[in-house]
Amino acid sequence: MAQVWKCSGLRWSDDGPVLVWSGGRRSVLGPGRRVAFRTDGAVRECVGARGHPCAVRAPVSGRSTGARCEECARLDRAHSVAADGIADDPRPYHVYLAWFGPGMVKVGITAVERGPARLLEQGAVCFTWLGAGPLMAARRAEELLRAALKVPDRIPYGHKRVVRAALPGSDTERAAEVVVLHARALALGAWPEALVPEPCQVVDHVRVFGLDGVPAAVGEVAELVPGGVVSGELVAAAGPDLHLATRRGVVVLDTRLLPGWELAAAGAGEEGELGVPVREFTAPQEGLF
Repeated sequence: MAQVWKCSGLRWSDDGPVLVWSGGRRSVLGPGRRVAFRTDGAVRECVGARGHPCAVRAPVSGRSTGARCEECARLDRAHSVAADGIADDPRPYHVYLAWFGPGMVKVGITAVERGPARLLEQGAVCFTWLGAGPLMAARRAEELLRAALKVPDRIPYGHKRVVRAALPGSDTERAAEVVVLHARALALGAWPEALVPEPCQVVDHVRVFGLDGVPAAVGEVAELVPGGVVSGELVAAAGPDLHLATRRGVVVLDTRLLPGWELAAAGAGEEGELGVPVREFTAPQEGLF
C-alpha cells in the first residue's frame, strides 16, 4: 500500500519555499526539484479552523483555495486581523506597498515581528515599508491610501500569475511605481500621528522566487480531483504558487489546493504528467490593471 500524506500548505523560510506535512515533516523546495503526487482519497475534507478539526469532516470543493467548509471558514475569519477580528492586538504593525507587475501595486499591513514573510507569502515581486505603529493606526493608513490614492488592498492571484514572465528586467524598473507611491503616501495630510513613517527601501524578490528568465506559464491547475496526478520539475516559486515544467509546458500549481486531500507519490512513469483540469492563460485585457 502506498504511503499517504496530508499537506498543511506552503511556508516561506530562510531556506526558501517549504511544503509542510501533517506530523511536522517538511520538504524544502528548490529549482530542479521534482514535485510529483497523486490524490489518493475519494474526497477532499475540510481542514478545520484555528487548530481544531472540522466537527463533521465536511467535504470541500477541489477548486477551493481555503480548504474549509462554510462554518470553519467563518470561525477562522472571526479571529483574523485581515477581517478586523482582532481590534485590540497590542503588537506593532507595518504598513507596506507591494508590487506584483506593471500597474499592480497594493497596500497592506503585517505584524512587525513577521518581517517580510507576508510579502513572500503573497508573491510580492518587490515591496517597501511605509510606516510602523499600533494596529488601528496602520489600518487608518491603509484606508487612507485606498481612498486618497486609489491603491487597492487586494490583487487577484490570477492577475499576478499572468504577468510574471513579462516583468521589467531591472530592479530599478520594477521599483519605479513603488518609489512614486511611497512619496505620494507620506505627503498625504491625514497621515496617522501614531504611525512612524519609514524611508523608501525597495526589496526585490525576483531572484528569491527564481523568476529571472523563467519560461512563461501556459496555464494553472484549476482544481485537484480524485486520482488526479500532478508531476513536474520546479522552475520557480512565488507566494503559494509553484511553477512546474510539465509535458504541457510550465503550469502553475497553487499549493492552497493541496490541504484536505490525501496525497501519495506519483509513479516513476508519470514524470511531467498532468491528470487534473488545467485552465489556460490568456493575455490580460487592455487596461485591466
